[in-house]
Amino acid sequence: MKPLSTARQWSRAAWVLAVLFASLPLAGRLVLGAWAFPGATEIAFLCLILGTYLHFLGRRHSRTLRDDAAVLERALELAANGQTRGALALLTETIRRSPRLWQAYQYRAQLYSRQNEFLDAAVRDLTEAIHLAPKEPHLYVLRGQVHRQLGDERSARADSEAAAALGARPV
Repeated sequence: MKPLSTARQWSRAAWVLAVLFASLPLAGRLVLGAWAFPGATEIAFLCLILGTYLHFLGRRHSRTLRDDAAVLERALELAANGQTRGALALLTETIRRSPRLWQAYQYRAQLYSRQNEFLDAAVRDLTEAIHLAPKEPHLYVLRGQVHRQLGDERSARADSEAAAALGARPV
């Protein structure tokens, strides 16, 4: 059983106790003919507060935040273990969920660049990463390397010059 649903069950029990303790003085008057049970009202009030607290505790929705850095690390682990397809799928899903995460484009491009049939996809991903983070010189270096693999020396030279202008060391 989930802890939050348990909290809601306890809140109901506390409310029942609050009603029971609140009714004790009246029941004493009706049954015994005197206002008995002094302090029952205070106990009822405490049970009411406890029940309300537990109710709100049980209603709280704890959404877990996505940790994009952990997802990227997991993709790198998959790639290091030779599970390139799994890493590519994870990075593609990360890009779908967080389209402004330029690191995901970079990592996916690096995986694509290892496979000659996906070099164009690597250039597209690196171009998108550069669009999102234009001041990252290593992105230009990476795209220049992919252009060299494609045999496009002119584009590779332009990327090398852009990287050097941003302060990257020559490769």
